[in-house]
Amino acid sequence: MAGRERLRGDLTALAVVAAAATMAHALTLEQYGIFRDELYYVACGERLAWGYVDHPPLVALLARASRMLFGPGLAALRVFPMLFGAALVFVVGALVRRLGGGRFAQVLAALCVSVAGHYLFVFHVLSMNGSEVLLWAVAAYVLVVAVTSGARGAWLRFGVVAGVGLLNKHSMLFLGLGVLAGLLFTPARRYLRTPWPWLAGLIAALLFAPHIGWQVQHGAPTLEFVRNAQEHKIAVVSVAGFLGAQVMMMNPLTLPVWLAGLWFLFARPEGRPFRFLAWIYPVVLGVLLLQRAKPYYLTPIYPVLFAGGAVLIETLTAGARRLRGTIVAVLVAGGILLSPFALPVLPVPAFVAYSRALGQKPADSAQERPELAELPQHFADMFGWDDLARAVSAVYQKLPAAERAGARVFAQNYGEAGALEFFRGRHPLPAVISPHNNYWYWGPGPDDGGTFIVIGGRREDLHAAFESVEEAGRTRCEYCMPFERDQPLYVARRRKVSLSAVWPRLKRFI
Repeated sequence: MAGRERLRGDLTALAVVAAAATMAHALTLEQYGIFRDELYYVACGERLAWGYVDHPPLVALLARASRMLFGPGLAALRVFPMLFGAALVFVVGALVRRLGGGRFAQVLAALCVSVAGHYLFVFHVLSMNGSEVLLWAVAAYVLVVAVTSGARGAWLRFGVVAGVGLLNKHSMLFLGLGVLAGLLFTPARRYLRTPWPWLAGLIAALLFAPHIGWQVQHGAPTLEFVRNAQEHKIAVVSVAGFLGAQVMMMNPLTLPVWLAGLWFLFARPEGRPFRFLAWIYPVVLGVLLLQRAKPYYLTPIYPVLFAGGAVLIETLTAGARRLRGTIVAVLVAGGILLSPFALPVLPVPAFVAYSRALGQKPADSAQERPELAELPQHFADMFGWDDLARAVSAVYQKLPAAERAGARVFAQNYGEAGALEFFRGRHPLPAVISPHNNYWYWGPGPDDGGTFIVIGGRREDLHAAFESVEEAGRTRCEYCMPFERDQPLYVARRRKVSLSAVWPRLKRFI
């Protein structure tokens, strides 16, 4: 009975943390606008498949389910990410209990995942990244159960979680590699002499197989996408810069906690049963550095380190209630002060002034190469989409009725294409095509002589393909990414070349 009461109290404390974090998201869901990638995932959700050029199928399924269950609006699209963020609080609490921690350790770890800036953002928008963090945490918990209890069913559950994780994002392979290293380098290697870890791997592979089949059928487009991204898109980051980005993304105030987690798992006697978890961090870090990956690719492992660090800090502060209260207060206050960098808490002018007052520049958080202006990329990509749809619609409606019937829009990237599809119910718009990522697979449409509205590009390039090219408008947006501002909107007529013939050369996987 006492154990049940203690668990009820633990869950209540975690529920308070989860509710506070969820409220922060709920109050800011529509403060800015829809994120560039969300537009693309909605488009993918309308064309369900076992794979896409740049991601596996789960995020598209979530986008489709969001619209079916909650409606077509922006807030509805972000229900799942909010729920995943709340679930992470309880999962990390359960992991702390498995590592031997009490209520303070559970609350401390839950606060860390709730105030980490990167987590605030990925649980605010629909993407692969929020579900990735949650799935890694669930996988770690199930793995701890499997290794410390010998429960065979836990190994099978780990296989299911890993398989779902692979259908969410290919980076689950990194976790698998880290887990294998952790088993090999610790006494837990004894499990490798049993069939259960291998059955777990088989289950994950079977769940992942339809996506692999899609990749084979389409000529492994994700490999081409990754090569192009590494060469042309991802900003080069030094090892020091990569590690520094971890500190900033996880909130500098949580640094002592996750460092303590590494120490707990690697060096403390009470962490010895869980030492296999410690190896995941350096192995995944090494792989990402070799791949010149974006720094945020390492972020799904930090709930494990927060859990271990919270257990150690709880041990070291036993009897020091005032110190524990101070730790909690500092984390909460720091999380509130830094939250405007992850959540759209402030109006844009106030945010710009706030970030300047703290000495932050948009480029400080950049992990890609595009030029930035007033806002960091993750906020700038929430602006300008409705404006774009309105501008294109204005050009479209000025076309003669005979031309409107067969007109199409050529968009340079999936954000533009997705925006025109997303806002079609608000503005009269024709069909849209784009050569960017999976839009290229969805094709150019009928090879007729219809009129095109082309977003951006160079007039001379269009003259090579069309007899008539005239500028009929321009895009306008105040806070969007600079390369989306003041783009010409061309009306191109009477094609000189077959669209189906040039389509293969237009492909952009990046």
